[in-house]
Amino acid sequence: MDPIKVDFSKKESGRQSEIVIPPEKAGLKIAICLILTVITGAVAYYVMLPAINFKSYDLYLFIGITALSYIVWNALITKAIAKPEYMPYVKKRAIVPGIIIGVLVLALVVGYVVSSQFFRAKSYSRIIDVETDTSFSDDLNEEDAESFSSIPRLDAESAYQVASRAIGSLGEMGYVSQFTVAAENTQINYRETPVRVAPLQYASIIKWLYNTREGFPGYVIIDMANENAEFVELEGGNIRYSPYEHFNKLLQRKLRFEYPTYLFAEATFEIDDEGNPYWICARLDKTIGLFGGTDVIGAVVVKANSADFESSYYTIEQINNDAELQWIDRIYSADLLVEQYNYYGKYSGGFWNSILGQKNVVRTTSGYNYIAKDDDVWMYTGITSVTSDQSITGFALVNQRTKEAKFYSVTGGTENSAQLAAEGRVKDLGYTATFPLLLNIGGEPTYFLSLKDVSSGSNIVQQYALINVKQYNNNKMGANGNDLAKCLAAYIEALSSSGIKVDIDPEEVARQISENENGNGENSGETENQPAVQPEPVSSDTVTGKIADIRSAVIGGESVYYVKLDSGSAYYSIKASDNQAVVILNVGDTVTIKFEGSGSILTAKSITKN
Repeated sequence: MDPIKVDFSKKESGRQSEIVIPPEKAGLKIAICLILTVITGAVAYYVMLPAINFKSYDLYLFIGITALSYIVWNALITKAIAKPEYMPYVKKRAIVPGIIIGVLVLALVVGYVVSSQFFRAKSYSRIIDVETDTSFSDDLNEEDAESFSSIPRLDAESAYQVASRAIGSLGEMGYVSQFTVAAENTQINYRETPVRVAPLQYASIIKWLYNTREGFPGYVIIDMANENAEFVELEGGNIRYSPYEHFNKLLQRKLRFEYPTYLFAEATFEIDDEGNPYWICARLDKTIGLFGGTDVIGAVVVKANSADFESSYYTIEQINNDAELQWIDRIYSADLLVEQYNYYGKYSGGFWNSILGQKNVVRTTSGYNYIAKDDDVWMYTGITSVTSDQSITGFALVNQRTKEAKFYSVTGGTENSAQLAAEGRVKDLGYTATFPLLLNIGGEPTYFLSLKDVSSGSNIVQQYALINVKQYNNNKMGANGNDLAKCLAAYIEALSSSGIKVDIDPEEVARQISENENGNGENSGETENQPAVQPEPVSSDTVTGKIADIRSAVIGGESVYYVKLDSGSAYYSIKASDNQAVVILNVGDTVTIKFEGSGSILTAKSITKN
């Protein structure tokens, strides 16, 4: 006999609809669903940390996840998968969350359209104001280029390698192998000297468990001009809140709880003129439509070594005009400034011009670097037309604190062309060139690059290169060298041989560079309480101490190591072939050195680890 088929559906207005069968204890199950949804939302908020701000994409995603979780919990609690008769009930309960999700999607679509570059091209082009009535020779100081007193010689990767060696002193404080240097470091001006400052991070999750109660004991400061690094131990308390912490000590989480509606850029680490550490947390706003035109409107300044999370909010006007805040160097990230400049270069002639005629449409080149100027840090990048990738029409400098932007009309090769030219001179050594800086040497726009030995994994600078911007493809219009003073002298000679006379005395250049490297120049950072380090006296031919710095270079095809002790500023040079043990020495090792000679670089006869 065939089973009796019962149709529980009914027809309404000519169409068939499902009969909604509520589960047992439906009211209790609704309450449980709501509680679980709230818990899901709380966990999602704790993990995602969205700003309670309708200009944040994350907020829409957070609300959508929370609404969707109610539907999922309802299906699970009613066991609708196993009991299909409850599915109409689940669908009915999903109507309100579905409407919420639909409204979110509609808001995102409308927000995207009203923020579109298609409709708001002019607004995008005006997000940054660029000064074009500029003079390359007047604005870029020749004296800085000639002494290299404020010219960074390291990039971020090289600075990280130098900084990693400086934390050997942590062993004396009882922190052996507990911390490493964070990969992210910030270039700032510290006492009119370009430096990078790098916070610490835990070496592993286990070491976080052992050390999180006390926090991070200090930070590393890297002098970009003389390529030295020093670990700075904090006396007023350890760093408690950091991007490298977890749970409630995570800086981003603490900021979100304190400032729930603010949109934040990535926090950067800086120090004031007294060496006190701070986290600079730029506050962002969307200035075009709902989601477009990202800009900075202020910053939360967090005292890094405060156990009570001391923070203050300042508007961008306060930061620019308050003399007590002039030590802050980085409010605008380089990536944001590049994005804004590209909007200016692309849309100044309107949206259709950026696609069809492309008259006067320009863009930034493939990278950027930083220049110390007027006691601020300026982002530097080349500017090229959208139809050319081999030459620049000029370059831009943008102040990372004030967003003051300047364009300089200088024609020549791109930075990438200069990198290839510099690397071609040392092809047999396999060095890699850093992204160049543009210097004013005797009125001639000149690319300055450092060449790193990346094959060994050290990323340490081995040579320098100077390439003429206008004649980058002329092999005679550049110079490479292990010694910066000699490299500059060779470049001046190359200019002279090509008929370009510059009023620079190579011997005076060598003297100024030597003074800067030995800490005797005006920009050595000395104070009444912190005198500059003097060259190590040569009163004997044997010295014992702990290694404060160790470097290497390939000279004449041989690896030469330079060792500096914590008792002075002199370096002791020795070939690896004469003393193989030098290869495995590390910062913090105690050694005895037999040497000869005098000056800032001494010749070591032997280096013995004690």
